[in-house]
Amino acid sequence: MAVITSVETSNKPDHTKIHHSHAENLSKISAAGLLVALGIIYGDIGTSPLYVLKAIIGERGRIQQDLVYGGISCIFWTLTLQTTFKYVILTLRADNRGEGGIFSLYALVRRHAKWLTIPAIIGGSALLADGIITPPISVSSAIEGLQILYPDIQTIPIIIGILTLLFLLQGFGTKFVGKAFGPMMLIWFLMLGLLGIISLLAHPQILQAANPYYAYQLLTVYPGGFWLLGAVFLCTTGAEALYSDLGHCGRGNIRVSWVFVKTCLLLNYFGQGAWLITQNGQNLQQNPFYAIMPSWFLIVGIIIATLAAIIASQALISGSFTLIGEAIRLNLWPKVRILYPTLSKGQVYVPSVNKLLWAGCIGIVLYFRRSENMEAAYGLAITVTMLMTTLLMFYYLYTRRFPLWAAGLFLVVYLTIELSFLIANLIKFPHGGWVSLAIGLSLVMVMYIWLRANKIKQRLTEYVPLQAYIPQLKELSSDLSVPKYATHLVFMTNASRQQEIESKIIYSIFQKRPKRADIYWFVHVDTVDDPYTMEYSVQTLATDDIIRVHFKLGFRVALRINLFFRKVIEDMVKNGEVDVTSRYESLNKQNVTGDFRFVVLEKFLSYENEMPFIERLIMEAYFFIKGFTTPEDRWFGLDTSSVKIEKVPLIIKPVENVALTRVDK
Repeated sequence: MAVITSVETSNKPDHTKIHHSHAENLSKISAAGLLVALGIIYGDIGTSPLYVLKAIIGERGRIQQDLVYGGISCIFWTLTLQTTFKYVILTLRADNRGEGGIFSLYALVRRHAKWLTIPAIIGGSALLADGIITPPISVSSAIEGLQILYPDIQTIPIIIGILTLLFLLQGFGTKFVGKAFGPMMLIWFLMLGLLGIISLLAHPQILQAANPYYAYQLLTVYPGGFWLLGAVFLCTTGAEALYSDLGHCGRGNIRVSWVFVKTCLLLNYFGQGAWLITQNGQNLQQNPFYAIMPSWFLIVGIIIATLAAIIASQALISGSFTLIGEAIRLNLWPKVRILYPTLSKGQVYVPSVNKLLWAGCIGIVLYFRRSENMEAAYGLAITVTMLMTTLLMFYYLYTRRFPLWAAGLFLVVYLTIELSFLIANLIKFPHGGWVSLAIGLSLVMVMYIWLRANKIKQRLTEYVPLQAYIPQLKELSSDLSVPKYATHLVFMTNASRQQEIESKIIYSIFQKRPKRADIYWFVHVDTVDDPYTMEYSVQTLATDDIIRVHFKLGFRVALRINLFFRKVIEDMVKNGEVDVTSRYESLNKQNVTGDFRFVVLEKFLSYENEMPFIERLIMEAYFFIKGFTTPEDRWFGLDTSSVKIEKVPLIIKPVENVALTRVDK
């Protein structure tokens, strides 16, 4: 059961101790954690040896030593600078009490500049778009590998079946998935490293490609070498998902497992490079990944590669759930149902997003049909996400009192690297890259509409001083001529200031239908930037008549207000602050607890509106989207048997100067 801490009692939490304990848990390393990390984090980046060198050489067709050495050098330094230094060493430090990803980073810095919302929305949308592209291309490239054995096999039905099964598994939680996939990925990485070492023996001089000189020569001297960055970038596409999945595995497990993963990846890349050098001057006839396998091992290797490529989808799927959960709490995404399949912190499941991703993946498979057709749409969106993360990370470093020159150096270096990748990837746009950007743009529009509409609603909500209505509320509570509505009447309020209340609530109590109650409760939920805060405060405005409860909940805490409110009542009764016994005479004698009834006000767009054209479009789109989301009572986790939903009109600008004339007959 969730633990809610009152901030008014002597049990106020020591945040220093909480954060210290949390930091220890985040950095804790365990065998199980390492296995889960292998299973859910490294699928995307771990399967890149399947296609990266093939894509680099395939762009030119003929194998040349400068091309091979330069390509390997670019891969080595991309993994070192982009994945290892930027993400594993630096960005993983920017955790919001254990949570990672672009929205967690945004939550840490958003109070410093309002415009930071823009890179957060763009980056989050691009990452979600990549989450729709990654599963189809990973599974397709894997299944198409079976055509080496069975040339006439129909791959599309198999791909759709595997994707469907993968998305069905998500409901069991990433801990289950990680434990199931972890051992397989361990075998995969060991295979990568071993095959690479064996192949290296044919041309150990390829290790010289670690010298950045070869990368520089490829990008500046080799004809058209700069545009090969689009293919090189495929080796690091899973880095952003690695950061998003921080809450699933912990920083310590990710950092330790990355040493093993990177070693195996580099050994395989260098091994493929060694084989390519032995084919110098020839046209590339086969995938170098499979070429370094002994012929007797080929069948086993294809099966292992197929399973690993299927697993590659998991990193983006679990990262998408984390991303959406954070976006909802930050008011950047519609309120949809969020589930917590396991007791492990940081693991979430969003059914609606799972269905959305599944539908998008199936659409991609049916549209492109072959993995080589999907390559043009792959990688472009994630480059945009990495650029946005760089901007937010610069602000994070700056606000954490890093030397300005160091933060500035970080910004310049990574903007240069990622803008280069973006420019090189833009040549994919007319060949399919537009698909991922179109998906990303659609998601940007949803986030923008939701954010803007909520700001419009907030601007137009009228608040009145609650203190001014205390005498009327006490009189109504004592007025026996009005039928009693409930013993305890609980209103959910958006008013963040304790002394205020929405005018619509006052209207609901006194005018819509007089609601007499023995005790009026006003409950406000405030979502804070710290992901796991669980605190509340109580303000008694009139003893045994009017009480206000203010919850402060982190953006990763499941909203179970019914449960939390019951805990508050228990604490208040224990402290003698309130008497919840029924006020009905017959029930009072038997010490029966009084009934509680919740009232939730749900706004709808009034017909009596005159508003600017843009605002009208935004609000109409907002209410259209809202029709597909979770109702307010279920969103707050309220008991539906004791909840009253009241519709109230949202009037942005009332119609003026109605030309209505009275005529006498």
